[in-house]
Parts: sequence; C-alpha cells; structure tokens
Amino acid sequence: MKNIVKTIAFLLLCTTIACKSESQKNTANEAVIAETNTKASISKEVPFIWEGANVYFMLTDRFNNGDPANDNVLDRTNKTGKLRGFEGGDIKGITQKIEEGYFKNLGINAIWFTPVVEQVHGSVDEGTGNTYAYHGYWAKDWTKIDPNYGTFNDLKNLVDTAHKNGIRVLMDVVMNHTGPVSEKDPVWSDEWVRTSPQCTYKNYETAVTCTLVENLPDIKTESDENVDIPKPLLNKWKAEGRLEIEIAELDIFFTKTGLKRSPKNYIIKWLTDYVRELGIDGYRVDTVKHVEEGAWSVLAEQAKVAFAEWKSKNPDKILDGNEFYILGELYGYGIDGKRYYDFGDRKVDYFAFGFDNMINFQFKYDAKQKGYEKLFSKYSEILNTNLVSKSIMNYISSHDDGDPFDKDRSKTYESATKLLLTPGISQVYYGDETARPLIIEGTEGDATLRSNMNWDMMDTDETKNLLTHWQKLGTFRKNHPSIGAGKHKMISKKPYTFSRKYDKDGVTDKVVVALDLPKGEKTIKINSVFPEETTLIDHYSGTEVKVIKDAVTLNSDNEIVLLEEKK
Repeated sequence: MKNIVKTIAFLLLCTTIACKSESQKNTANEAVIAETNTKASISKEVPFIWEGANVYFMLTDRFNNGDPANDNVLDRTNKTGKLRGFEGGDIKGITQKIEEGYFKNLGINAIWFTPVVEQVHGSVDEGTGNTYAYHGYWAKDWTKIDPNYGTFNDLKNLVDTAHKNGIRVLMDVVMNHTGPVSEKDPVWSDEWVRTSPQCTYKNYETAVTCTLVENLPDIKTESDENVDIPKPLLNKWKAEGRLEIEIAELDIFFTKTGLKRSPKNYIIKWLTDYVRELGIDGYRVDTVKHVEEGAWSVLAEQAKVAFAEWKSKNPDKILDGNEFYILGELYGYGIDGKRYYDFGDRKVDYFAFGFDNMINFQFKYDAKQKGYEKLFSKYSEILNTNLVSKSIMNYISSHDDGDPFDKDRSKTYESATKLLLTPGISQVYYGDETARPLIIEGTEGDATLRSNMNWDMMDTDETKNLLTHWQKLGTFRKNHPSIGAGKHKMISKKPYTFSRKYDKDGVTDKVVVALDLPKGEKTIKINSVFPEETTLIDHYSGTEVKVIKDAVTLNSDNEIVLLEEKK
C-alpha cells in the first residue's frame, strides 16, 4: 500500500492542479495584483447576463499560432488528409488576440474553444484521410494539457487575461468517449469502456449505451461500480513522475464528495479541477444525448461546487455573482422542441439535469425565412414562456454542421444582422465575421469547415467593411442584455422597427432597432420606449438624436439604426 499521507498533507497546503506545476506558483501573486488593479474598470461595465451573451467559438488549433515552438511535438508526423493534422494554433494564440482587443472590438463577452486536454498521440484513418486529434475531441488524459496546444500555465494565463478584459471562458468538455485506439493509444479496460455495439439511434438505449462510431471507445457512464484507474493512465503518470500526486488528489476528491469511484466520477473530478483552479466560468458539453442524464446532474453539481470554491479562495478575482453556466450540444435539438428531446421511446428534459442552455440546431432554418419579425417574435415568445430562466444558443456555422446557413459566404451581412439581433445567446464561429471560406478544395468531410483563420484577408476593404458591420452589431449586443435576454415587441412594419426590454433582478435595459431603411434621412417611431426630449445615440452611425413627438429623425447612409440612450 502506497504511503501517501505526506503527499496529501502537501496537497492540502496548495491547490489541486497548481501542485503539478512549480512555475505556476511564481506568477500567482502577480496575477492577483494585476486582476485587483483591473477589477474596478470591469465592475463599471454593463452587467453580464448569460442569456444575452455574445460567444465566440474557435478551433484552438486553427485560430492563431502564438507559439511556433509547440507546432511539432509527440512525433505526430504521419502524412494526413488535407486539414486533418495539427496546423499550429494554440492557447497562446487565443490569449494574444484577447490582449490585442480583437474580441473586445467584436463585442464578444464569452469565448469557447475546442478541448485542450491531452489528445491521443497516434493517427487513424477515418476513410476521409489519415487524421490526428487536432480538433480536441479525442482525449487520452483529462489531467494534462496537450503540448500541441500549450501548457497548464498557458491556460491559466488565458483565463486570467480573459477575465481582466471582462470575457468569460467556456471550457469544452467530453465525458462520452476516449480517443480512438491506435498503436500509441491502447484501449482502456472493459470495466471502463465498451467498443461495441455501434449506435443505431432507434431508441434511448441504442443512442446511449453504444459507441458513436467504430473505434471510438465509449465510457461506461451508466456504471456506478468502483473501478481502478486504467493501466495506460497509471503507466503514463508513473513515467511522468506524478503518479502519487494524482492518486492523492483522487483520494481527497472521493473522500470529500462521497462519490463512488465509477468511470464518470473520475472524469468529473478531472474536469472540475480546471474550474476549481482556474475559475473557468462554464462548460460547453459535448454529445449530451449519448450520456445518461443522471451523469450530467453530477457534473453540474460538482462544477458549481468547484466554482464556489474558486470564488471563496479568490475574492479579488470574482467578476460577478453568476453561478457556473452549462450549455450542451444535444444534436438535433431545436427551439420548437420545448424542453425535451424525444428518443422515440423516451423523452428527456436535459434542462432538468443541470443544463442552462442548449445549442439550437434549428436557427439556420428559421433564419432562411424572409424578413425578421417572424424570427424575432417567435424566439422571444418561446424563451419567455417554455424556456423561461433557460436559453438557447444560435449559430450560422460551426465545426461539424455540413449544411450551414451561408456556406458560400454570400449572405455575410444578413448573417450578422439575424444572428446578433435574435433573442438567445449568439455563437460567432471563428471567421463568420471575416467570411473565412467554408469550402476548401481537396478536403474531405468536416475538414472543409475547419480551415485556418483567414488573418491574411484582414487588410482587404471587403473584409474590413464586413468586420465593421459585425463589430457594430456585436458591441451593441454586448452593451445591451435586452437584445438577447429581453422581450421583443414590433413597433412598425415599415420601416421595420422593434424594441427590446429587459427588467430582471434589478437590471433594466431597453433599445430600439430599425432595419431595411432607406439611405439618407429617415424618421423612426419610438413608441414611448424613451420619454420625450431623451437624447439617443445611433450606435451604428454614431449620430446623436433627440426624441421629438415620439420619434427621431436622422440622416445616414446606413440601412440600419441601433438606438440607445445617451449616458
């Protein structure tokens, strides 16, 4: 029996993951001081409301290369299909763009990037070309950061930098499966994973207790049996010189929580460590419907506990009173589905099992209809009735949707207007704002959606003008929680004008928006949203106007007006 008493005593004097990195301690005091200095400026900003958030989603490996030194590691040198290997994007690259103000200028107040835990080392042939785990969804070790993405300190710096800039961080988590089996990545024991049958999606059982695809071992998340740590992990930790620390941490966690040492609870421990140590603000959860709903309840409960612990230990770093936020990828879920998903033989309300939000796979279809009113009023009504206190995340493109709203990038301005003004959370997929091509010659499957961010196009007038449109709408949305979380009301059909109002928990906000306007002089009804003589600003043009006879008149070359009260 291992003597770990001394190790546990040591761990109690430091924080869980922090003990794994001595260099992390050297920057801890500096980080606290820096965040204290910026706390006052953040607190003066508009209150952050998750239901009205503007989220930016990126593939970590494809967004920005901040450290070329980690481009070629772990001997991932086999030839791959086009865009199916590591391209160099990393954690430092994301941090650089936060520091440059790219997200701030775009009105982003939360970021979500693909998983950065250590991925399988080998490559596999999926029939679409030899592939490495560049996308981050093939975990090998949940306790360590993949060196192609960077280090734990890099991730800590990213979270600290984001928070200093008023940006929340959503961690992308996978609990359903490990990475595929290869010569470098042996399969875990039968008590941990199943390798068959493959899912057929005929009912609940054939969508949950099965493997998503061939050679993707499925974690037995339904099991409540105590299991030993998989031998591949034990051997790996021993070789890396951290076996005793990892075991001691697990002993502390299971003693404290009283949870069984089941497969799901090990992974829950590993995932919540990042919340407890870094102050991660929320999760984006992968493959929701392929895991028993009860497992998600445990994850949500433990994540909220971990977030509260982090806040108690870091009172000077707290951004607001929000609890930990959890949104899920429930493939096929749409806003018309109310609160549940129908497996055919069983309906499950995942919102009742810890989720605050579900990705809305239906938005791209609703956005295809002409005009705006039907779209806006429908979403406002559902969010304020069937989904009250919950929300959905809308998107126009993503990393695995082969039929996005605007695949050929011919409706880029319309995409921004509809996405950023529709009630719910908006998800900007990297390059939506710069028309990054979604059709890449020579690619197979979803690789075409995952090209490198088109920074090389940023200097063209076409890209600059488009980016400006996204920035104006995005910053307006960020400044006004009423847009995503408020109630919608049409003021007039022509010119199409509407208001949004938010009034909850002591926070009030209201705006008036007009679309499809003529260039030149235009008069816009206010419908008593703002009192007479109130001075308003058109956020889009910067024009200052005053409410006269319940209307404002302004002259601009824009077809859109975003009215807010001058403060």
